Amino acid sequence: MLAKITSGAIVGLDGTLVHVEVDITKKGFGAFKIVGLANKAVDESRDRVKTAIENTGLEFTKYRITVNLAPADLPKEGPIYDLPIAVGILLAMGEISADTIPPNALFIGELSLDGTLHSTPAVLPMAILAKEHGIKTIFVPEINAKEAVLVKGLHVISVSSLKQLLLHLSGVQPIKPLDSNTDPLTPSFQTTSSRLEDILGQEFAKRALIIAAAGGHNLLLHGPPGAGKTMLARTLPSLIPPLSWEEALEVTKIHSISHLLNPDNPLIVNRPFRSPHHTVSRAGLIGGSSNVSPGEISLAHRGVLFLDEIPEFPRSVLESLRQPLEDGQVTISRAKGSITFPSRFMLIAAANPCPCGYLGSTKRRCTCSPNKISSYQQRLSGPLLDRIDLHTVVREVPPEDIILDRPRTTNESQTQSAQKQIMRAREKQRNRFNATNIFSNAEIPSSQIKKLSPLTQEVKDQLINASNKLGLSARAMQKIVKVSRTIADLEDQDEIQIPHLLEALNYRQQDSLRS
Repeated sequence: MLAKITSGAIVGLDGTLVHVEVDITKKGFGAFKIVGLANKAVDESRDRVKTAIENTGLEFTKYRITVNLAPADLPKEGPIYDLPIAVGILLAMGEISADTIPPNALFIGELSLDGTLHSTPAVLPMAILAKEHGIKTIFVPEINAKEAVLVKGLHVISVSSLKQLLLHLSGVQPIKPLDSNTDPLTPSFQTTSSRLEDILGQEFAKRALIIAAAGGHNLLLHGPPGAGKTMLARTLPSLIPPLSWEEALEVTKIHSISHLLNPDNPLIVNRPFRSPHHTVSRAGLIGGSSNVSPGEISLAHRGVLFLDEIPEFPRSVLESLRQPLEDGQVTISRAKGSITFPSRFMLIAAANPCPCGYLGSTKRRCTCSPNKISSYQQRLSGPLLDRIDLHTVVREVPPEDIILDRPRTTNESQTQSAQKQIMRAREKQRNRFNATNIFSNAEIPSSQIKKLSPLTQEVKDQLINASNKLGLSARAMQKIVKVSRTIADLEDQDEIQIPHLLEALNYRQQDSLRS
């Protein structure tokens, strides 16, 4: 008998339908074969499914079983096909009536040997896939049910075990479908352990942090050890406006594929903050490996990627950031095809000025030779530095600022004041980009800068003079215009004025560690 069950596969971030075809024939005994470009994990489903069915209390067929995962030319990975294969076999064996299975249903789930269902990755993308193809019912492991109900308009059947599914399909103990959870997010800034008022001094760096948060700009902090670079970077999540519902689903989808969601609270409501160690590989940062999966830059999508001690990262790894920083996505090519992951993140980098860290320090003497200093600073290439909007030096904090208690001038904290200012700036950007797919000033494409961020003739003349004096590249000039636009938004100004441009230029004076 032939049975067909619908499931799905993940290609990059998107799902595609997979039809699980099961045929049981009396020609031959005991053979169980899975075809359709199945990897090792899928091939091992044979043992998991057979044992799970037997431990459910049913007798497994003694005849030959052929399972085809169509389309046959699409690679199938992971254990998510356990449940649809088991249902297909039971249907072909006659243990399940075809009339009891909804005509428009999708099954996914990993089986344990006793028939219970384990947590399964990529449930949210599968639910989105079902909705896109007009599938009304989706059967998922109970532990992943809260993830599936994030998609509106689906009947989510939460299954804890194969036995429970059989009782549901037979009508003995029906499972009540779960309602979709589409409640809008309550906007709130992320609470972090580090706040602006906790950082002593560093007013220039704090201002750069506020500008970066308001416009989504990349930021480089460089200075001696202990000056507060890492603390400044970790303050940023408390300044960036919260995720919208659409952004939250987008971020959650990426983490779902990477199996990084909390089953009890699957929706990611805070912007990601990823801080990989400098020993991270290129595949770990960009994505890839044998089973192509999102890297750190995609896990930081719509959030922050913090690279502490950035010169310590291998140069080949850092150079791979060029295209993602420019395009907001990364394309990974393999012999079997190419996969594109989103990577629209804010890059925050921290660096020492030299190997010992005390070049230019007023407290300690630098012990590095000129050759070592030059070699260290050249680990960051010009093209990579050119893609960072804001460059600021973090100076050493005077001892009196550390020891003495400074009275507050207002009852409102620096963080609260900055949050209000940033929210107003983001609201102006939201209105400006209402008819586009742009979320912040940093995302303005080169082709639309003149339209979305026009300059007066006076500002144009000033920028031309500055470019000639500083030797700015075309990309650097565009970055300056975008930062100027953000500074104007922070000041609630409709036009970019000379003071806005001059402040933006001030953050390009430090165009590298070499200054």
